[in-house]
Amino acid sequence: MLERLKEDIACVFERDPAAQSVFEVITTYPGVHAVIIHRLSHYCWQHGFKWLARFIAHLGRWLTGVEIHPGAEIGRRFFIDHGMGVVIGETAIIGDDCTLYHGVTLGGTTWNKGKRHPTLRNGVVVGAGAKILGPIEIGEDARVGSNSVVLKPVPAGATVVGIPGHIIDSKAKKAGVMLDDIASKMDFDPYGLKADMPDPIANAINRMLEHINSLDKQVETMQQALNKAGINCHETPLGRLDGCEINDSYATKSKE
Repeated sequence: MLERLKEDIACVFERDPAAQSVFEVITTYPGVHAVIIHRLSHYCWQHGFKWLARFIAHLGRWLTGVEIHPGAEIGRRFFIDHGMGVVIGETAIIGDDCTLYHGVTLGGTTWNKGKRHPTLRNGVVVGAGAKILGPIEIGEDARVGSNSVVLKPVPAGATVVGIPGHIIDSKAKKAGVMLDDIASKMDFDPYGLKADMPDPIANAINRMLEHINSLDKQVETMQQALNKAGINCHETPLGRLDGCEINDSYATKSKE
């Protein structure tokens, strides 16, 4: 127990550059407090003291703003940054070296008994406000972007963004995702997402607009050919899409 406590405190310095001292971490970090309280409540839960475990977890929620069911299984060096609003369900399983930011929910999608919450493998980072729902597995070293809603399993090393979540990094090509220019943007980011990372939906719309522009040019060429051949082809002016592009903080127009 003491060894795990030391690890939980030490990992803060690796993942939060604002941490100044061990004393500061112990006294002012609600995420660390929540993990320590959960270790105690989980011990009680495992040894049959269900009500006591729930009461300790309830106190932890009141003190830290983090709600962790005592039945949840949490690995070593787990860090909750900021903490407020995090919810972790009863059958959730979290591996070693995982990081959660504020507002994260590891929730269920059914009222049935049994496994109904997510499993996070080692090294997963979940950005602020993200929701991972159901008995799905998030693979090792995966990243879940801020405010994403993940309803399907995520392969190891992938990055997911959006509602519902979409896999966007090149490691997921084996699973059928086709994006060529993302790999260079996959360095660690505290919130699991780069500011200039393309949105797969916006990328698809941009490709459709490019295709429509190409079709417009082909239609114009055909009309001109018909007119030269003596076939009167009435030309109807069409609205131009040149320069039309879906631009936001996650989208860039694809170049071919």
